[in-house]
Amino acid sequence: MTTLVLSHPKCLDHLTPYGHPERPDRLRMITHVLEHERFADLARDEAPLATVEAITRVHPPEFIERIENATPLVDFVHLDADTTLSPGSYEAALRAAGGGVFAVDEVMAGKVSNAFVATRPPGHHAETTTAMGFCLFNNAAIAARHARAVYGVERVAIVDFDVHHGNGTQDIFWSDPSVMYLSTHEMPLYPGTGAARETGAYDQVVNAPLSAGDGGDEFRQAFEQAILPRMRGFSPDLVIISAGFDAHQRDPLANLNLTEADFGWATREIMAIADQTAGGRIVSMLEGGYDLEGLGRSVAAHVMALMRG
Repeated sequence: MTTLVLSHPKCLDHLTPYGHPERPDRLRMITHVLEHERFADLARDEAPLATVEAITRVHPPEFIERIENATPLVDFVHLDADTTLSPGSYEAALRAAGGGVFAVDEVMAGKVSNAFVATRPPGHHAETTTAMGFCLFNNAAIAARHARAVYGVERVAIVDFDVHHGNGTQDIFWSDPSVMYLSTHEMPLYPGTGAARETGAYDQVVNAPLSAGDGGDEFRQAFEQAILPRMRGFSPDLVIISAGFDAHQRDPLANLNLTEADFGWATREIMAIADQTAGGRIVSMLEGGYDLEGLGRSVAAHVMALMRG
């Protein structure tokens, strides 16, 4: 079977003010990279709109309505200092969430081995009733809840290697023993959460913070000592990756020194456990990554690993 890549042109219509790091060029870079002949065997499709039913498994209806109603007809609306809405933002957010839902459908049906959802805005900072940190809806959480509700998946592992801690995902699943959230991230750094002592109501939250200046050795050690053993012990039936590439050494928003080879290695290690416990079922969803060259290289390494390249 193959690897599926999902995206949609409408995700380019989520505009941000000049100089904002989370910009449409991120998606253009990914599209350009995945046009290379070495990715010719990818299955490709467009991310559909998420249904309200799917989103309300994570976010209450009034929150969804608030985002829709706040979406401007022209220019920008600022939800906070970092998070903005433009006229195309609401549909882009529906596509980002819908891409994860559709990827779960395809993977659970056995139509593809795994999937990479190349959409924006990202999602892992979005809490149940709060859009923040460039994120509107929590796409990974919506995908996980869809897998549980529609397919009866008993255990979902969400592995998050974005350089910023996924406070929203941790908060949403804090008291949910069916979902294990595992994160490496730089600390101290936005949003200020993610200490190792934050372990969830059922000891199913695993945080392995890294320090400014850490590189591939420290990242791999965190995976080998903290992330992978706990993930293996949890024995997930489905794995979701919050695939942020802003821990790359070129990225302007943080201070870690990973290379694209580190992301490829982490992907292969996650896949090895998914092969053992989940029939290889993985849905990877784009989060951060703000240096275009670093993002392009990292996505290429990540997707090549998913293709077992």
